Amino acid sequence: MARFTQHTAATAPEGGPEALARAQSAFGMVPNLIATMAEAPTVAQAYLDVHERLSASSFSPVEQQVITLTTSFQNGCDYCMAAESAVAKMVGAEDGLIEELRRGGPVTDQRIEALRTFTKTVVESRGWAGDDAVDAFLAAGFTKAQVLEVVLGVAKKVLSNYTNHLAGTPVDEPFKAFAWERPAVTV
Repeated sequence: MARFTQHTAATAPEGGPEALARAQSAFGMVPNLIATMAEAPTVAQAYLDVHERLSASSFSPVEQQVITLTTSFQNGCDYCMAAESAVAKMVGAEDGLIEELRRGGPVTDQRIEALRTFTKTVVESRGWAGDDAVDAFLAAGFTKAQVLEVVLGVAKKVLSNYTNHLAGTPVDEPFKAFAWERPAVTV
C-alpha cells in the first residue's frame, strides 16, 4: 500500500513540478518513484542527477543495469527490481542475464559476474569491501575509476530502494510484467 502521494505537477510542492518535467523528458514518463520523490523535490532532483552521472560513466548500459539490479536485489526492493528489469530489457540485456540477476546470481559471463560480485560485496559490506574484493575486481579487467563508479550506482539505488521501502511506492503499469518477489533462497 502506498504511504506517500504520487505527485503530479498540480499537487507537488515548490520545485516538484520541475523534477516531474525532468523525469518526463528523461524517461518518456514520470515513474511512480519520481512522483513519490517529488514530495521532497531536492531528493527527486538528486536522484535524477545521480542517474545522469551513472549514465555518463564508463560502464555500458547493460553493466549499469547489473549494478542497479544487484543493489536492488541485495536491498530487497520489489519496485526497483521490476523497473530495472524492464530497463535492462530495453538496453539489450539478454533474458538469461536478467533472470540470473533477478535470482541473485551467479551469472554465466565471467566479467559480468565479477561486476555483480563486487557490487554485492560493496552493498553487503556498506562500502568496506576490502582489498581482496577490490583486487579481484581489478584483476577481472575493471579500473580504479570503475571501483568508484560502482559506488555511484549503489548510491543511485540506495536513494530509490530506501524511498520505495519507506513510501510503499506502487509499481508502474509498464513495469508490472517484471514484478518481483525476493526468492526464499538466495545465493
